[in-house]
Amino acid sequence: MTSNYESLDLRFRSALRRMHEQGRLAAYTDKVDPHLEVASIMKKLDGDQALMFTQVDGFKVPLVGNFLACPANCEAAFGVEYTEIRNFVERALGNPIEPQMVSNPPAQQVVITEGIDIGGTLPVLHHTKADGGRYMTSGIVIFRDPDTGVHNASYHRLQLLGPDRTAIKLDFGRHLRFAFERSQARGEGLPVAICIGSDVSLHYVAATMGAQLPEDADELGVAGGLAGQPIAIAKGVTQDVVVAADAEIVFEGVISATETVREGPFGEFMGLMSPAGDMPIVQVTALTHRENPIYHAINGYGRETIVLRKYVMEATLLKTIKAAVPIVKDVDMPPGSLHRFKAVIQIEKTSEQHEGLARNVMLAAFGALKDLDLVIVVDEDIDIQDPAEIDYAMAMRFDAGRDLVVVPDARSHELVRYTRDGIRAKFGIDATRPFAEKDRYTRLTFEDTDKTLAQFDDLPPDLAARLAL
Repeated sequence: MTSNYESLDLRFRSALRRMHEQGRLAAYTDKVDPHLEVASIMKKLDGDQALMFTQVDGFKVPLVGNFLACPANCEAAFGVEYTEIRNFVERALGNPIEPQMVSNPPAQQVVITEGIDIGGTLPVLHHTKADGGRYMTSGIVIFRDPDTGVHNASYHRLQLLGPDRTAIKLDFGRHLRFAFERSQARGEGLPVAICIGSDVSLHYVAATMGAQLPEDADELGVAGGLAGQPIAIAKGVTQDVVVAADAEIVFEGVISATETVREGPFGEFMGLMSPAGDMPIVQVTALTHRENPIYHAINGYGRETIVLRKYVMEATLLKTIKAAVPIVKDVDMPPGSLHRFKAVIQIEKTSEQHEGLARNVMLAAFGALKDLDLVIVVDEDIDIQDPAEIDYAMAMRFDAGRDLVVVPDARSHELVRYTRDGIRAKFGIDATRPFAEKDRYTRLTFEDTDKTLAQFDDLPPDLAARLAL
């Protein structure tokens, strides 16, 4: 693997090639049905290798699923180790590189502006029986904010309504919704490009939210900062938009200022149904794609959705809280809480003056990530990647009467069922040892040895016979 930050080739096909070379991409060559079956297979094999479905019934276009559904896939896609991915994300937040405009991009090798038929051309999945229809889930929506002029990139699910129309889910608090509402107030639709199979750096930037990238940050530049080189973009063929030049598939269109439809329901990353609601229409004016494109699908309730955000959220959290409390060493957001709602934060106290800073860390973390509801703070000798180590810290270094911090009525995620429209109490656990008594908490150590289990044999016959007595 490489650590050359300046020259990461993160194009979609380059990432897939690296994954194939490292055994992280498996092909399924039997015929499969895009109605329920493909999503079912993806879910059953979730968290393992990426899957290439070569024969989706009724379509010539192959489909990739579970692309970035586990850390091993992400490392193979990038060609670097886990910690380096997070470092790249952290650097990108403060070191943007402007995109590079190109002509004759691969994403426009085939251009369709008449007779557009999205559902007939692409293997758009119907994921579960409870869903409201067929959904495109990996589309990265790129638009230029009409007020600030900066480019934004973000994931938004798209429900097929007809051959050239989709509904688009615009969540509250998202930059695209703010920009759309401003355009709507002027009586104008908002031009957008929807890119599928884009540069992996763009996937990561699109997974950022709110405070992680302010509204005036040009996210195409941030994607370039992550890759260490400019992202290639091209002008749209029917709209005043830019598109990801190396994308597999691109839709150009306008989010209508006047027309809405009942969108949903759809199974979301929490394993729960997101309810139906009134959402605007995207009128598609162009479908462009590579010759022999590859379609990318993400299960709403799948690990790709949450693993993708793990690196982004951890990098953002570490950067923010370390600036506020320098004794922070590392952070981990574990899978059981969907890499989103819980964080384990490692600190190192080197003075009695550091007592109390565990509380500061909790409050800084809650401020950095709105959805974060539980923070556990541990010492530098605790391996925060090991759940048993975290349990040990809580068993040996936590007193609920003194070390439990509750923040009532704070803002969380509105889709969490056990909130009051997104309001719930957050809590922190200080599982750190008092600095003045650090020696009392030192764990036993043994002499180092180079012996391994590979050097042990089966029991000798006489000892095996003794066990039978």
